[in-house]
Amino acid sequence: MMRLATVACGLLALACSAAAAAERIPVLAWGGPPAGQATVERFRELADCGFTDSFSGFANADDMAKALDAAHDAGVRLLVSCPELESAPEATAKRFKSHPALGGYFLRDEPSVSDFGSLAKWARRVQAVDPDHLAYVNLFPDYANAQQLGTATYQDYVDRFAKEVPVPMISFDYYPIVGRSVRASWYANLEVIAAAARANHKPFWAFALSLPHYDYPTPTVAHLREQVYSDLAYGAQGIEYFTYWAAGGLGGGSPIDAAGKRTPVYDRVKQVNAELRALSPIFIGSKVLWVRHTGKSIPQGTLGFEPERPIQSLTTDGAGAVVSRMSKADRQFLLVVNREIENPMPTKIDFADGIAVSQILKDGTERKLASAVFSAHVEPGDAVLFAW
Repeated sequence: MMRLATVACGLLALACSAAAAAERIPVLAWGGPPAGQATVERFRELADCGFTDSFSGFANADDMAKALDAAHDAGVRLLVSCPELESAPEATAKRFKSHPALGGYFLRDEPSVSDFGSLAKWARRVQAVDPDHLAYVNLFPDYANAQQLGTATYQDYVDRFAKEVPVPMISFDYYPIVGRSVRASWYANLEVIAAAARANHKPFWAFALSLPHYDYPTPTVAHLREQVYSDLAYGAQGIEYFTYWAAGGLGGGSPIDAAGKRTPVYDRVKQVNAELRALSPIFIGSKVLWVRHTGKSIPQGTLGFEPERPIQSLTTDGAGAVVSRMSKADRQFLLVVNREIENPMPTKIDFADGIAVSQILKDGTERKLASAVFSAHVEPGDAVLFAW
């Protein structure tokens, strides 16, 4: 299932500055309003669904300019994608670099290793003119085959990309929910990407699937939460959805269908994005200290949970949980995500006495725990978040 269609820390800071200033995780609509629908009204609808950024391909730079103007009026940023960006990258970057709705430049989706050299040259040509906006490349998931990757292993694919292509962040797609189950390598893929991001001092962005097609079901709120909160547990600094607008030939059950009408998925995505916005001040810029898993059988490529002060014990029933310990400024956070997409997860956490722990609710407000013991049923795909 594949899609349609060397940067210093200073560049990284510039690329992420707008989001960091607003304490908001960027949320990208992959496949936003297409040409002919790229109007102020449509971009406002996209913003109302909780998106900050959008990507669609446009036939030429003039159409791209019109879309940027409309997006600006709606408070949305766009990734530039038009033929001129490849044929005349310096001139195109010069034309758009000062536009207030510019989010960055879309270079390539799911490249092979054989593409890395040309992508590196292209990125440098754009960055020579505009070092302040990101050059975007999105990587394959680990279930792509060796011919698609151009390497014998996925690890080598990711490592070579991080070393050879000078973009300010790592983006990858992975759609874990197939039918009524979760792909076995989902968390192993997150482990690889998160480790590469740490090693190269770059953030990473990750996806949630909002388009039912092939064996991928129409996403429920549980499906979306499981993907988004798992991404955040591993430290994702941007969330992307494939797709916002119906993708040609892949069905029409995305938030906006092929006729331009909202589907039930629109409101589900809007709900999860509202949670993401409220919790963004915690996740953006936070440092993941470790990620562990509970359950009788933990996912491949991951580590089992062991208590660490102030967590004296953490038990879950069912398939188990993703457990992430994070820090930001002078605060510590614990995120526990139910890995099951259909069943609630009985959860009990014993915190050490004398530690003032609060639960952070979905609207971002805090509620101090009445005792050192937290006990609840965490809904399918859902998460609970604590701070001290």
